[in-house]
Amino acid sequence: MSLVSHRWVARLRTLDVLALTALLWFLAKFLRYAFPPLFGTFQSTYGVSNTELGLLFSALMGGYAVMQFPSGALADRVGTVRVIVGGAVVASAAALALFLSTSYALLVVAVVGIGVGTGAHKTVAITLLTSVYTERSGRALGLMDFVGEFGGVLAPAAVVAVLAAALPWESLFLAAAVGGLCLAGAFAVRVPARLPDGDADAGFDADDGFRSYLTAFAAPRFSAFAFVAVLLGLAISGITAFLPLFLETRAGIDASLAGLLYSAFFVVSAVQPVTGDLADRLGHLRVIAVLLALGIAALVVLVVAGVGPLTVGAATVVLGVGLHGPRPGRDAHLMNLIPDDVAGGTLGVVRTSMVGMSAVSPTIVGYLSDVASFSVAFGAMAAVLALAMLVVTALALTEP
Repeated sequence: MSLVSHRWVARLRTLDVLALTALLWFLAKFLRYAFPPLFGTFQSTYGVSNTELGLLFSALMGGYAVMQFPSGALADRVGTVRVIVGGAVVASAAALALFLSTSYALLVVAVVGIGVGTGAHKTVAITLLTSVYTERSGRALGLMDFVGEFGGVLAPAAVVAVLAAALPWESLFLAAAVGGLCLAGAFAVRVPARLPDGDADAGFDADDGFRSYLTAFAAPRFSAFAFVAVLLGLAISGITAFLPLFLETRAGIDASLAGLLYSAFFVVSAVQPVTGDLADRLGHLRVIAVLLALGIAALVVLVVAGVGPLTVGAATVVLGVGLHGPRPGRDAHLMNLIPDDVAGGTLGVVRTSMVGMSAVSPTIVGYLSDVASFSVAFGAMAAVLALAMLVVTALALTEP
């Protein structure tokens, strides 16, 4: 058999790894982004304010954030499959609890549980896929994020369909719980057999404790790029959480059109396999800088008062490209800078900071929109993106 044939056999052998990892990420994103389209329902049902809704989403992201380092460190010791499956089971159980919730307080507790369960996935999935697809990690991560973002595409549409059919909104989370348990079972059965030499369950070598996970931060370039990741987490989460309500404040945009544009914002995440492949070929930092420039320009257009529906729609699509596109390059670049033996834990430290800021961001945007306006809140997020772009550009220009 030729060398090319061997490579194709190896790729086919690991398709289950990518497919099931991506589908679990799809479920995580579906659960997360089913909440913003329900904000209006929550306001009418529970009488909560924009700030309280921001706190709810922050609670979700807070649960997600606190799991980034523990899940990565645990995967270094017990293997990636056990951690990913455990997280999926926890998220499914929390979704079932949300379906059964009878008060806003119970809803908040279930939301935190969803954050904790889904928080065990992404950090570990990145280390898993980059170890399996070493030559094209950007493309593999892009495909995972592409599939995952369709959770954001379908979540608003599913909410609209359920409410239009006069079904309880909680039924969405029952379906998600059942789907999550099925995927967790398939992952536990199929993935270990598809990995060479049992990589998923072997774990990494023992390390010297928490300090070993901080070694990479001694390198200025790594610390600078980790700072960029934190800035992106802050801006993207704040924008995404309140984008539907923000769009409704634009001229000629009603709730239905805002929901469609919110779905389009996620549909264009289809660019991620392409942007990931471009990042592999042209350089991660260069591609990220260009995409952030696109996102900033689109956000500025949206903030400007008086623009019409067509302009708002086009800017929303471009914003989706600018915010979703950098993710594969960002994750692949981080993994290139981290030593393999502490990959999970070190990435977990970065993602804890990044997602921690993501958790705070919706509250910031909700508060600024209450005391000032959505234009002020989204303008602040544009400034955060601009700072990230400047740092990335400086790193790209000084790259060895």
